[in-house]
Amino acid sequence: MKRPKPIKGFKNLVHLRRPAINEVVREPTAGGVVFQHSAKNQIQILLIQDAKNRWTIPKGHIEKGESPRQAAEREIKEETGLTDIKVGSWLGKINFRYRRAQSLVLMTTEIFLAEAKGTKNNLKPEEWMNDIKWFEALDALDKIEYEDIGKIILLALKQIRSGKN
Repeated sequence: MKRPKPIKGFKNLVHLRRPAINEVVREPTAGGVVFQHSAKNQIQILLIQDAKNRWTIPKGHIEKGESPRQAAEREIKEETGLTDIKVGSWLGKINFRYRRAQSLVLMTTEIFLAEAKGTKNNLKPEEWMNDIKWFEALDALDKIEYEDIGKIILLALKQIRSGKN
């Protein structure tokens, strides 16, 4: 392989090009803003901490033959260990993209409001997660790593407070 030339004006700094993108992959996903009311009747939001220590909501890929709502319910149960949840209203859709090797991945996440019912403290995170935790609503907004998901949580809080969940 031919060694790249240094960038003019910078000693020993070279520009390495990544391989060109040769495919676009669409990945439909679904998840939910999971909430509960605390003993003090405060709204709490359940967040998961991913392998890169980013706090986010439970979500995952939509399987063949599954609706976004069904996928959201399944993913929430799988990622949290909660067994009794009520998936409510659709909150919105988030689109983002990232590069995976020589592919451009276009991810669309359908997000639903989900209320935790029954036993809510027997959380069982999946192995790839670093943590899972209930946060008071404002603390959840501070912890969330993605601006778009923060906006969806604000919409969820508005619906919860208005009783339209």
